[in-house]
Amino acid sequence: MDFAPKQMPKRLHQNGFVTVAAASPALRLADPDANAALCVQSLEKAAQEGAEIVVLPELCLTGYTCGDLFGQRTLLQAALKGLATLTEATHRLGLTALVGLPLEVDGRLYNVGAFVSRGRILGVVPKTHLPNTGEFYEQRWFASARVAVRDEIDLLGASVPFGANLIFRASDVPDCVVGIELCEDLWAVEPPSGGLALAGATLLCNLSASDELLTKAAYRRDLVKSQSARCLAAYVYAAAGAGESSTDLVYSGHGLIAENGVLLGESERFRFDLALLVSQVDVDRLAAERRRNSTFFGTAAPRPAREVRFELGHPAGQTPRLRRRFSQHPFVPADVHRRDEHCQEIFAIQSTGLARRLRHTGAKHVVIGVSGGLDSTLALLVTLEAFGRLGLDRKGVVGVTMPGPGTTARTRLNALKLMEALGVSSREVPIGPAVELHLRDLHHPAGKHDVTFENAQARERTQILMDAANQIGGFVIGTGDLSEAALGWCTFNADHMSMYHVNIGVPKTLVRHLVSWAAHARHVGPERAVLEDIVATPVSPELLPPGADGAIAQQTELIVGPYELHDFFLFHVVRNGYRPRKVLWLAEHAFAGKHDAKELRHWLKTFLTRFFSQQFKRSVMPDGPKVGSVALSPRGDWRMPSDAEAAAWLAELG
Repeated sequence: MDFAPKQMPKRLHQNGFVTVAAASPALRLADPDANAALCVQSLEKAAQEGAEIVVLPELCLTGYTCGDLFGQRTLLQAALKGLATLTEATHRLGLTALVGLPLEVDGRLYNVGAFVSRGRILGVVPKTHLPNTGEFYEQRWFASARVAVRDEIDLLGASVPFGANLIFRASDVPDCVVGIELCEDLWAVEPPSGGLALAGATLLCNLSASDELLTKAAYRRDLVKSQSARCLAAYVYAAAGAGESSTDLVYSGHGLIAENGVLLGESERFRFDLALLVSQVDVDRLAAERRRNSTFFGTAAPRPAREVRFELGHPAGQTPRLRRRFSQHPFVPADVHRRDEHCQEIFAIQSTGLARRLRHTGAKHVVIGVSGGLDSTLALLVTLEAFGRLGLDRKGVVGVTMPGPGTTARTRLNALKLMEALGVSSREVPIGPAVELHLRDLHHPAGKHDVTFENAQARERTQILMDAANQIGGFVIGTGDLSEAALGWCTFNADHMSMYHVNIGVPKTLVRHLVSWAAHARHVGPERAVLEDIVATPVSPELLPPGADGAIAQQTELIVGPYELHDFFLFHVVRNGYRPRKVLWLAEHAFAGKHDAKELRHWLKTFLTRFFSQQFKRSVMPDGPKVGSVALSPRGDWRMPSDAEAAAWLAELG
């Protein structure tokens, strides 16, 4: 796979990844020269980690707790000298830094964050909300951004944009747009970051000096996460460290990086040396989230923003790397406890949806085709849960197994044993003779095992289920899953059709975990062993005759491709809106050593081709509960013409 160092920087930016850092150096109070040197050391270490944008704490050039010393011009001029030192360092290191300092403008003193990039000060953002309660006295020294009368100021010999409405866009990564707020701004009823996000900022940065109190760290963490989610943005938070005065307060150097509600990293608190947190944000993903969120793109920014351009580049002498790890199974949580919680929640959503449909129709009987495979097993377990919640007799659940030319002894016996162990009504209706007669009527050549041979079996089974439901005054429960719907791996007007589609929101990689979870969390009787064997059975429609040894001859994943790959593609194409090349690049990282680049490209082409060509099946699929952030219902999440072409996506993949 092509991960050559010379290619990595270009690929990272092409795919929207920006390496960011929250740095909290060990400061010396009221000593800007020393603090500038310490901040430069922080930038050097961040650069070694590949950081392209480094956020430093509020008033980091002086220290936050200088008190009335802020009124001394000696301190202010020394802070400007320190800013010049940091500006030169960003040129040498080839990165961008957000630096906190006190700044006098027109006789007023402001608490500001300076945006310094590659040797140039490109903008200065003054703090808007100045806390003046409890331990805070900022209004004693500083003026709010609201009273600023200038849009430009002279700073270190250059004219620099000034104001709280500045955003900074990277010319080489256009989706990387930086917005700045300072400490208390985040805690306000309407944080400036909200307006900055609506104006286009995807990376929100907070220069902070939040002190530590019991439980405050957890509150701060939740605040950063929730603001990143509300703004559909990444959020980098850098707080002042333990070097601040401990006269009455203690500071911890809390660093946080979040993206769209998910915490990407958190620094160790209460250090007396540098606290450095480095992570990577995906601005391409954030841009995609915003494009599909009508609440976001339909809301006007509270005030016009002024855009400043800068070049992101990469730290000098460093070879950037992809720091983010991408799960091979994005639908399945890696943490066992979280996975169990998800399984329980999904099971509840599925069974509640079905229970509501049963209550509406008044039906006390349902029919399910039970094949001994994963999907029908999950549908059966969910149906029993719904019946139990409504107090209905489980004998009203009629499981029908319909062995045909491709049915193996293993799956047939598992279907029969499972229905018996669960105490549902069961019927066995062989379809071989009916299918043979039907094919003979069509003058289909005997022994020709083509798509007609396969689909005739699928449609015969669906006819039996529908007619059996009519016999008992019930309806048919569908068993197909989300992955099959994405690929169109179902026979139109056969297993594609039902009266309620309980599994349609569950991808195949998660179906297996749900059945396994149910086997151990819900079942202790003889059905557990059957469920475990079903989980271990290869996925197959069983439409072709078994091999000479009686084993399954038709394994789905050998025909259409591994479901773990298709679920990976589905998640990143539909949920994240990634371009095919980016999906392939991430797959090469996620599946390195398991699937090679040629194989990944082949199956991604298969996914894209099938996803487009099979939309006509999804356009008429039955009702079914949405259980996750990816769904393909034509009535809810996914509207797409059946005539759409995949050409542009395949061409982009190359």
